[in-house]
Amino acid sequence: MNGVEIQEFGTVRMFPLGLSYDARMYSCQRLNQILADTQILYGLYKKHHWLMRGPTFYQLHLLLDKHAEEQLELVDKIAERVQTLGGVAVGDPRHVAEITVIPRPPDGAEEVPAMLSRLIEAHETILIAAHDAAGRAQEMGDDGTNDLLISDVVRTGEMQAWFIIEHLVDTPLVESPGK
Repeated sequence: MNGVEIQEFGTVRMFPLGLSYDARMYSCQRLNQILADTQILYGLYKKHHWLMRGPTFYQLHLLLDKHAEEQLELVDKIAERVQTLGGVAVGDPRHVAEITVIPRPPDGAEEVPAMLSRLIEAHETILIAAHDAAGRAQEMGDDGTNDLLISDVVRTGEMQAWFIIEHLVDTPLVESPGK
């Protein structure tokens, strides 16, 4: 069944929110990019959760699953903000794949440090975009988008990146005798 498309992606309906059309359009565009990248980050977390191996399997398996769930919550919040502003949230995985800037990983399993580095790089990409978009949204008077980006996207992303980064420090799991 083919329904009639009632609003095109990339358009913004006029809602009485006390925000200019330009502010809402800008925020929707930036939020949709961050939304696509966040959906990909969620997928990376689940993939790496499933494919985790090695001596830190258990703790990383659980940590990555926890982070995935937190990213899924962000996906919903970001999408609902786009809709609140009168836009159309990117939701189809095929569309997400077209607009994300997060590089695609290999289809197979990677070494654990490579998987963790990939997650950190994805976080950094999203954090840079979120900081930039939050500042511009603030300048345009879009306090709601600024708050979402800083209070949710940035704070969650920074915390998750930190937890992953700490798994890559050059510290042996077991200290050798005599050291």
